[in-house]
Amino acid sequence: MTRFIAFGLAVAFGLFTAQTRAEQKNNPSGRIDSQAIAPAEQLGKAYAEVAAHVQPAVVSVYSEKMVKRSDSSVDDLLRRFFGEQMPQGHGGGNRNHPSTVPQQGMGSGIIIDKKGHVLTNYHVVSDVDEIKVQLGDKRRFEAEIVGTDPASDIAVIRIKGNVPSDLPVAELGDSDAMQVGNIVMAIGSPFGFIQTVTTGVLSAKGRAGIGINTYEDFLQTDAAINPGNSGGPLVNMRGQVVGINSVIATSIGQFAGVGLAIPINMVKAVLPTLTSGGKIVRGFLGIGIQELTSDLAQQFGANTINGALVSDISKGGPADKAGLKPGDIILRYDGKSIQDTAHLKNMVAATPPGARVKIEILRNGKEEPLTATVGKLAAESETASVESEPAGSNKESKAAGKLGVSIQQLTPELAQQLGYQGDKGVVVTDVEENGAAAMAGLKEGDLIMEADHQPVSSPSDLRRIVENAKDKKSTLLRVKRDKQTVYILVPVQKE
Repeated sequence: MTRFIAFGLAVAFGLFTAQTRAEQKNNPSGRIDSQAIAPAEQLGKAYAEVAAHVQPAVVSVYSEKMVKRSDSSVDDLLRRFFGEQMPQGHGGGNRNHPSTVPQQGMGSGIIIDKKGHVLTNYHVVSDVDEIKVQLGDKRRFEAEIVGTDPASDIAVIRIKGNVPSDLPVAELGDSDAMQVGNIVMAIGSPFGFIQTVTTGVLSAKGRAGIGINTYEDFLQTDAAINPGNSGGPLVNMRGQVVGINSVIATSIGQFAGVGLAIPINMVKAVLPTLTSGGKIVRGFLGIGIQELTSDLAQQFGANTINGALVSDISKGGPADKAGLKPGDIILRYDGKSIQDTAHLKNMVAATPPGARVKIEILRNGKEEPLTATVGKLAAESETASVESEPAGSNKESKAAGKLGVSIQQLTPELAQQLGYQGDKGVVVTDVEENGAAAMAGLKEGDLIMEADHQPVSSPSDLRRIVENAKDKKSTLLRVKRDKQTVYILVPVQKE
């Protein structure tokens, strides 16, 4: 064994010596070829230049809130250290026992003007009692909230009192001009490590449907973003802010390669209102929309899945007055092509109330132009309402057996219980396990309002429509669930 090891060492030493000689032959001076590393050095200098340019305007945002503490958990912890000799004012239900304790948080922000306004995330400063900001040069100031937009997770805070005249200010760029693959840099305070710089590329644009904010159009990046980065800038290689870091997609509580930033152009649309302390006013059409799939597109005579399918209309709302109907596909809004529902939602929200816009739709396979006067979005979403019919039989029906569901006439009692007052249709009372309807997404309590573009007011209506469509392999249902209305395509099964 010893000889084997010795032999192995001898062989290894021989290989190392041969490699060293080869390297010396290729590089007699023993120095790194400066020309070979010049591109890397130049890139490194570019990173350093951008970081040095932006970092001074990046702040750490500290927040504090007094919260009710859990007596038992604190007392148990103190007993582990002090036993029964608890410090005065603690334990045993003492009335001097503090009822609240400070809860601290930390995020990031970016100074946007000489007046001391700082741009950050709403979730960084929401529901807190005290806010402080610390600059890169360690100066610390108290701050106050000026304006917030929870729907897009944006907030503007401001340094209190006398604002220093030498405040560094960041330049806001153009997020629309960014291309996937562009180099970006994230700056912030991940895990409390202030003025941290990470780099990566823009991985994607227009990420929506995350379910974090009401209005989503995220930039995706692989530049490392972690807790504490929220509210900090995502910058391009010109040192311009192109996004506000906001969310990470992770199952481990820290960066896993996917970070999301709010595009700065979305921020700039509301920034004047926020910095002045005003309230954000958004446009409103009064429609329910859903994504187009290839199957749904075929049902409505579309040859593309681009656009937004109208599934509901608010009675008397702007869309209703303009002539839009459920089943219409919105192809273009104000002259711009619609890619998906998130795209349309953001465009409508950004339209000033009172503006007249042209809406191009696809109806029955033909394109039609309509004009709508955009309304003002209320505090809560408005829902469509229709006149109800007198209730029919309350007897549960198996009329929808081919769809794999049991249904019942909508009664006033059921409408009150399920929140369908003013609607008409049939209620799904049971869904066959592993059946076609269940696989399509139909659930107990859903209200079926239409089948194959025809109104459904009773179980017999649904039976008639399904029976008459003998050659069809599926039935298109218009279904209401809670306050949302959607189209569901259900394959017809043999009873």
